Amino acid sequence: MDFEVTNDLNLEKLIYNHSKNFVFSVSNNLKSVSEIRTNQVYSKLEKILTAFAEERLNTQHFNSLTGYAHGDHGREVIDRIFARVFGGDKAAVRVQFVSGTHAISASLFGVLRPGDNLLSITGRPYDTLEEVIGLRGKGLGSLKDFGIEYQEIQFSSDGTLNFSSLDNALNTKRKMVFIQRSCGYSWRRSLCIDEIEEACTFIHKKQPNCICFVDNCYGEFVEDKEPLEVGADLIAGSLIKNPGGTLVPTGGYVAGRADLVEQACCRLTSPGIGSEGGSSFHLNRLILQGLFLAPQMVSEALIGADIVAEVFQELGFEVNPSAGEKRGDLIQAVKLGTPEGLKIVCKAFQSSSPVGAYINPVPAAVQGYEAELIMAGGTFVDGSTSEFSADAPLQQPFNLFVQGGTHRSHVKIALIRSIVELVKSGLVELEQLH
Repeated sequence: MDFEVTNDLNLEKLIYNHSKNFVFSVSNNLKSVSEIRTNQVYSKLEKILTAFAEERLNTQHFNSLTGYAHGDHGREVIDRIFARVFGGDKAAVRVQFVSGTHAISASLFGVLRPGDNLLSITGRPYDTLEEVIGLRGKGLGSLKDFGIEYQEIQFSSDGTLNFSSLDNALNTKRKMVFIQRSCGYSWRRSLCIDEIEEACTFIHKKQPNCICFVDNCYGEFVEDKEPLEVGADLIAGSLIKNPGGTLVPTGGYVAGRADLVEQACCRLTSPGIGSEGGSSFHLNRLILQGLFLAPQMVSEALIGADIVAEVFQELGFEVNPSAGEKRGDLIQAVKLGTPEGLKIVCKAFQSSSPVGAYINPVPAAVQGYEAELIMAGGTFVDGSTSEFSADAPLQQPFNLFVQGGTHRSHVKIALIRSIVELVKSGLVELEQLH
């Protein structure tokens, strides 16, 4: 085909039209996959509605108390609803958690004691937990500073949990096994529920009193069951990710065995107060409405992830996972291979954001991370990766991690703009858009 043009304006229009046709064609080819993702909303929403009904949720629960907030009925109802939805004895949903990392940290410090040991069976945890554990930094009060030992087991060469190494590790008494559901910034599959179930069953069979703790960030409502329903003892996550439905402005949750949840809350507040205090600052309605919307938001994010995967795979980039694959979370990884590629795509995604579209994302140091990061995410809630965002550590092999998306049309717009810029930069050929 002859792509001769007479001026830059015509060239820009040509590239845009071909990019748009390409993305819509890919999306149309994924209709059967998208329909499956959409149909999966039903069972998850039904579970939430059942929990609302069983706890007799009504408008008076949207209010919250001030000060100590002792006896806050709205907070108590929210806790019981989350416990029902996630399959735990108890839950604590608190806006005082500033992030998922904070909720996880409170759980670790709340449950573990000096002399205990923590074993990760999913390799190195997400970057922001490294200083919590004591893998980086010193003197700031990490687990290591408090005399808590840490070990980790890498995945097998085929990307599955290494049960042989786990079996050997369990010959030593373990207080807690840590399981990270999400891939984080690693190039691996995120864990699916059946894999979490297999791990928890294996661990409890050999050491019945060992606590299986799952970092549930990015995984909520991706599958029909949650980790607590298949053997996990404790989970934690963020409200500005999946379960907040893109509405909740801050917070996190812990859920699971009642004694473990209470210990985590004693770390958040203090021993003697635990889960009995803490105002919700009149955010109860948003927490509940966000939970109601969460299955639909997660479904759209999964559909968007499939489209991202197929678009970049068709353009010759390696992706993980591929479109239509069984997913354990909503993160989509793309191996762009160059820092230029990361910057171009992040800038295009940012320009497609509803907030801060004019901002040019640049690599920078971010608290809690070792490498410089580049982030695109013009979201209504700061850091709400469930709305649609992308970020990447600026290091080899220059992988981009895309999350969220409230509706697939937004994802398509961002993809079209990124392809236009990739073609203009020469990293993608126009002939590839056919």
